[in-house]
Amino acid sequence: MARWMAGRVVRAGTAAVLAGVLIAGCAGSGTKTSDADSSTPSSGETTATTAAPKSLTIMVTNDDGVGADGLDAVVEGLRALPNTKVIVVAPLTNQSGTASNTTPGTLVVTDATTKSGYTAKAVAGFPADTVIWAVDQKGLDIRPDLVVSGINLGANLGPLTEISGTVGAARAAASRGIPALAASQGAADPTDFPAGAKQVIAWVTANRDKVLATPPGAPGLVVNNLNVPSCNPGSVRGQVTVPTATTADGLVLTGATDCTSTATNPTDDVIAFNEGFAPLSEVSATPTAN
Repeated sequence: MARWMAGRVVRAGTAAVLAGVLIAGCAGSGTKTSDADSSTPSSGETTATTAAPKSLTIMVTNDDGVGADGLDAVVEGLRALPNTKVIVVAPLTNQSGTASNTTPGTLVVTDATTKSGYTAKAVAGFPADTVIWAVDQKGLDIRPDLVVSGINLGANLGPLTEISGTVGAARAAASRGIPALAASQGAADPTDFPAGAKQVIAWVTANRDKVLATPPGAPGLVVNNLNVPSCNPGSVRGQVTVPTATTADGLVLTGATDCTSTATNPTDDVIAFNEGFAPLSEVSATPTAN
């Protein structure tokens, strides 16, 4: 199984640090020159070049619909990354809780925009249908390097992953050999989508090279399922890699999370979420049979 994840803990500042490294790596001349003549290498000196950073193409989808706040937040965040192309293909309407359902036949797709006005395609169907249209039905003229599904309104933790349309879209991508991240935000008043977008950016930045190195159609990929609490009081304590909980015991679906806990080493995604972490779990690309 081709399995790759971020490290055990990814702190919230990871994105900014790694972005700075990327920028620093691109600065300056790519040719080594002598002090005496900047245009001609000295005798015995070799000429070195620095390859231009490879562009990352990300398809963003969700299950809340193309006009949802969470999708808008993550699209605007991803668009700010260097050397990154963002394509939005999302359901026309809210499709929460539709898991990996699909629509037979040719899908109906219309032009749309996100809440901030970014160009999108709206698919009249389920979240997984957006990947089918983009990849199988050749709706896109380029195969995405990564599919980000979300940011969903409400956490998809433990057993809820099996009914999540957010996860369903990511599973459709992973089963086709495309790396996929499902991202969800704890529902609260207000729901802190900027915190979720920050964690998505951190994950994408940390895993960019691994995503780009994944060959098209790679077998055995898993879905990376990220859940971010809306904290009050406190702030998100960073990402932590944990297994998916097998039961819903202790899972609170609505309301802000107290993120001031000092507990460490959570044993599953529900516990990590309740302790103020952003749990990152591996989910099979194949849905679990009921």
